[in-house]
Amino acid sequence: MATIVMERIGRVFISLQQIRAVPRMLTEAAPSMLGTVRDAEVPPFLRERYIYTGYRLLNQKWCYYFLSLFQRHNETINVWSHLLASLAFLVKFWHLAKTVDFVSDHHSWPLLVLILSSVTYSAFSVAAHLLGGKSELCHYTFFFLDYVGVAQYQYGSAVGHFYYAVDESLYRYVHGIFMPIATVLCCLSCLGYCYGKYCNHSQQTWVHKVVQVVPSALAFIWDSSPVTKRLISWSTASNDPVIIYHFGQVGLFLSCAFFFTFPLPERCFPGRCDFVGQSHQMFHVLISCCTLCQIHATYLDFMDRRNLYSRLHQSGDTALFVGLYLVTLVICAVMVAFMLRKVRLGLDFKVKSK
Repeated sequence: MATIVMERIGRVFISLQQIRAVPRMLTEAAPSMLGTVRDAEVPPFLRERYIYTGYRLLNQKWCYYFLSLFQRHNETINVWSHLLASLAFLVKFWHLAKTVDFVSDHHSWPLLVLILSSVTYSAFSVAAHLLGGKSELCHYTFFFLDYVGVAQYQYGSAVGHFYYAVDESLYRYVHGIFMPIATVLCCLSCLGYCYGKYCNHSQQTWVHKVVQVVPSALAFIWDSSPVTKRLISWSTASNDPVIIYHFGQVGLFLSCAFFFTFPLPERCFPGRCDFVGQSHQMFHVLISCCTLCQIHATYLDFMDRRNLYSRLHQSGDTALFVGLYLVTLVICAVMVAFMLRKVRLGLDFKVKSK
């Protein structure tokens, strides 16, 4: 027995030694990956306000940026927060798939769209923050892709709220226009984000923030109106177990919207939030928690309000909403292609003018 115990302890010790050797192995694989530079050493398109250090080198090999996942730089927490979030959404999907028939039950398709769009936006965000520093073209390409994910999540939120959370009084007024308007707003939001990113360094800061925030704010107000109506009409006497999750998702979203709009921590402590404490990092964490809360609330509404939404919505509505989801994806892809063409033309002009 003692021999077996000592043998197992030895195996654990060897495993710990192997884990401790991982940073050295990564360093040998990419010797320059440990180096970060100051803001003055990177082009303007990579600089963030009040963030002075922790920038990665430009125009390196792809393995440098992939391996920077394990490096300490000013994008590390942005990458890991949404990487862990995307894994959490997949785990949530795997858990829900045990009780929900996402294939045969067409009433579950809006919930499926919400989950898929959540995984999409978090995965695209990881790609943008991890790989967007390779070059100027890569920067715009991956962040435009990130904005496509944001638009898809807005649509997923709209269809989940409208299908499961809407009440009869609101449904009578908006049933023919809610999803078409939500589709238009999410496409405008994608365009606003892309254009705001494109003119980020040619316009004043408030200009590109307005271009990005206003369409998203309109989309949030419209997409969340079924939940807002429900929260307003809620009373303590009602027995609605899902209401706490709806309150949670709205509160978390408003909090993350504040940190997205106002870089308060780094403005108050410039240079001290370069690695930890940035407003965008807080935005990532809060939006991830908001999404988890939203998915759970939507699932509870899917389970508890089946008699209501199956009576309100027609049999073909779910297929229509899935089709609109694909339409928004195509439209956003066309917008990104158009904006990338403008980026390439601008880069070609820079090269020719040198």
